Amino acid sequence: MQRSRVIIDVGALRRNVRTLRRALDGAELWAVVKADGYGHGAAAVARAALEAGATALCVATAGEGLALRREFGAARVLVMGPTGRDELRDAREARLEIVVSGADVPVGLPIHLKLDTGMGRWGLAELPTPPVDVVGVMTHLASADCDERFTAEQVERFRSATADLPERLVRHVANSAGALRFPAARFDAARCGIALYGLSPFGEDPARDGLEPVLRWESELAQVKMLAPGQSTGYGRRFTARRPTWIGLVPVGYADGFRRDLTGTEVLVGGERRRVVGTISMDAFAVELGAELSVGTSVTLIGDGVLAEEHARISGTITYELVCGIRRSEERSDALVADD
Repeated sequence: MQRSRVIIDVGALRRNVRTLRRALDGAELWAVVKADGYGHGAAAVARAALEAGATALCVATAGEGLALRREFGAARVLVMGPTGRDELRDAREARLEIVVSGADVPVGLPIHLKLDTGMGRWGLAELPTPPVDVVGVMTHLASADCDERFTAEQVERFRSATADLPERLVRHVANSAGALRFPAARFDAARCGIALYGLSPFGEDPARDGLEPVLRWESELAQVKMLAPGQSTGYGRRFTARRPTWIGLVPVGYADGFRRDLTGTEVLVGGERRRVVGTISMDAFAVELGAELSVGTSVTLIGDGVLAEEHARISGTITYELVCGIRRSEERSDALVADD
């Protein structure tokens, strides 16, 4: 049987791009498609984002950038993570743009200097006089999703540090949260990731910001059985029936990305919300049913109002980690791209 199916709605992604562009009010939108497009498929989402008006693609590694260059010959591609010396030749040949966070500035390819204004991670303590190959300056907001005061401080530090630099340099600061909440962080471009995929950077219902979830995850009931009082399901007997209880078994588990700490979350079974019970195993989890249902009844893990944000709250993590962890392979799921 087909264990599960992941559906990527590129029409929704295009609409999210347009929503973000309206929020940016003239600043460019650069689509962050690292980590295989946050688990959504980098090539498909990059194409949709560019079609909807994004003007650059952002990745974490040179390898990711080279893969995109093969798909998108003319697109602007920015590598935001460290680029090793052994990768520079390929980066030059592929016309990638790279971010530099240290004193060693390579030559012969477009450079973006990164200033550390408070993230405390990659970044220069202060900006040097930009060499000729420098085309942009940037910083990274640490808490635009939760700390307005500190975000305003970072924006002002960046503004002050770049005030005397040539106007030709592209200034980019805002992430998804910054694009949606901080007009002062717009500058020339914003690097938006999580919001592209219709996921809230604030852990809220994405509809509050006009965003539509792009990823849908489906499966079905593989077995239905009755538990008598005192009988349990799953490892460790974490769920024991107190009364006659119908349960359904879904052939998806933590090896597929449905995490072990999602016990207690809800999924849709035949269109109705049902609680995940017992220990989630590598290849299966159980749901408590209200009545006997047929094998093959649809199960929606994400979609139709079941939000990744809900699952994230149950597991004590963020949507970024959840969607990046969904495993799509011929053995475990089918990945489909749905258009408008």
